[in-house]
Amino acid sequence: MAKGYWIGRVDVHNEEGYKAYAAANPAIFKKFGARYVVRGGAFEGVEGQSRSRNVVIEFPDYAAAMACYRSPEYQENIKRRQPHSIADLIIIEGFDGPQP
Repeated sequence: MAKGYWIGRVDVHNEEGYKAYAAANPAIFKKFGARYVVRGGAFEGVEGQSRSRNVVIEFPDYAAAMACYRSPEYQENIKRRQPHSIADLIIIEGFDGPQP
């Protein structure tokens, strides 16, 4: 079964205000079996536009990724993030087919 992923790109304009959002995420993600694959780190935007922070979060499957986003806990947590950042987030199903 293919995994599910959140791919997020974020610009934070108020670090102090953003901390409450970041602090609440681990408990929410744990409930849905998620783990960080990418959380910050060095990067180079080689094509298109980028944001200052990047995150990839892996879930057991696409349904769990969607359920986490739609959960009351995460929907409430979004309210902590929005005044302090601009984010792009997609939820995508991983590839589970043959590899080259």
